[in-house]
Amino acid sequence: MSGFVVAIDGKAGSGKSTTAKGVAKRLNFFYLDTGAMYRAFTLKYIRAGGKKEVDLKLIENLLARTEIELIEHNHNLKILLDGVDVSMEIRTPEVNEMVSPISAIKEVREWMVEKQRKIAQGKNIVCEGRDMATVVFPEAQVKIFMDADLPTRAERRRKELQEKGIKISFEESLNNLKYRDDYDSSREHSPLKKADDAIVIDTTNLTIEQEIELVEKIVQKRLKSN
Repeated sequence: MSGFVVAIDGKAGSGKSTTAKGVAKRLNFFYLDTGAMYRAFTLKYIRAGGKKEVDLKLIENLLARTEIELIEHNHNLKILLDGVDVSMEIRTPEVNEMVSPISAIKEVREWMVEKQRKIAQGKNIVCEGRDMATVVFPEAQVKIFMDADLPTRAERRRKELQEKGIKISFEESLNNLKYRDDYDSSREHSPLKKADDAIVIDTTNLTIEQEIELVEKIVQKRLKSN
């Protein structure tokens, strides 16, 4: 695959999404929001009547007739599900609760990986998720693994949802992240883990601006050495 890939993995609420967006904007790279792609499919599954006890037959049926597009304009990313903008709908607590079990399914991951690699073909990209550096883009030129302590991540997620008009308590946010941490790290297919050659960044005491600057410096250094 041609192009320059910055792959950022990490736990939910570690700051990887906001950092990835910021770095992509500064470098004029394409921001590949893989998490939003999984959320979009999860939303479709929920709308189709899917329950928490995963219905594999329904999932296979939906995958055969699903189109997910990422449209970027002036560094603003829209998530289109079957041609409809669902950028806000995919951030609800209902989707938050379901996205990990859906994302763990082998058929879903294989479908997504193919789509993500296709989108990235020939582009300079910044991507973030759970398995960007280990599975999707193992040959990425820059690999980052971001983490932060659980209370910090829970408060960040609560504020993020509050800003979107979604009310959630700190305890609800904390419990949701505990569940996602356990599920993402123990799932059979493409579990969350640090790539052997990834640079680890603890964001607990960093501002978003500091996170962006740190990753940008790492990328710029690598770009100059290429």
